[in-house]
Amino acid sequence: MIATAIPAGFAAGLFGIGGGLVTVPILFYIFSFSGIETAYVMHLAVGTSFGIIIPTSTVSVLTHHQHKAVDFSIVKGFGFFVATGVILGTIFAASLETKPLILFFTIIVYVLAFYLLFLKEKETNIEIKIGLFSKAISGIVSGFISAPMGIGGAVMNVPILKFFGYPINKAIGSAAAIGFIIALFGAGGFFNFRLILGS
Repeated sequence: MIATAIPAGFAAGLFGIGGGLVTVPILFYIFSFSGIETAYVMHLAVGTSFGIIIPTSTVSVLTHHQHKAVDFSIVKGFGFFVATGVILGTIFAASLETKPLILFFTIIVYVLAFYLLFLKEKETNIEIKIGLFSKAISGIVSGFISAPMGIGGAVMNVPILKFFGYPINKAIGSAAAIGFIIALFGAGGFFNFRLILGS
């Protein structure tokens, strides 16, 4: 845990992420050897990851805010739609068994990896312009995908904010704040996922 916690925290501060892409696989293997029922191992790893993201994203946001790198207006604009996406994504994740949830996690990781690998950096600054429809679609999709994966969504939200003209420092800081919202709703959802399943 020590070996994985420090890199996850470092990544959270550097990239504005919650560290879920690092912690979920590690937690999965830790829980797998802890005698926990197989059907709930991945769900427990994802939910625990959200619990870890809450403090890491809080520290990250405070640090970025000190450097005036958090745009709380976009965080507020995204907040409702992100929370909606997380709720839907949590319900979706709760309906999956462990193996399909692992498959979903793996596929999304590869998709995001290829997206970021071939993402072209804009050479010139553009005017920041993001409408309500764009906020709604981006927020719901980001929240929905993040929920079954136990991540703060920055791996999607940083490129999204960059696309709409935000400088990289504000994109990272704002994505960290959005990640806090995702983690808060995600942790609450997975804490009660048995109730969602009706068990």
